[in-house]
Amino acid sequence: MQIGRMIRRAIRMVVPPALFIGLTGYFGWNAMQGDHGMHSYQAQLRLLDEARAAQQDAMSEQLAWARRVRGLKENALDRDTLDERARAMLNLSRSNELVVPYGAHDRLY
Repeated sequence: MQIGRMIRRAIRMVVPPALFIGLTGYFGWNAMQGDHGMHSYQAQLRLLDEARAAQQDAMSEQLAWARRVRGLKENALDRDTLDERARAMLNLSRSNELVVPYGAHDRLY
């Protein structure tokens, strides 16, 4: 009878703290490693930064294309400039024109 009482008493002394430690460990692990934990949060922040960078790149590219398209409007075109650019791109010149070569690092536009 004494041994049974000692066993029950030992169980009553060990089970509640063990259960508390187990629950604390479970929730602590989920707070760090779970689907909504700290590591997942950091991964989501990295993805958000990448998405914002991609959005910024896309917006700058869109602005560049809008500027190019705006330059193609009829009132924006200058015949002399268009002729000069077409000949520069085709590498052509007239016999009475003076050609000034540019270096590889010097851009015309």
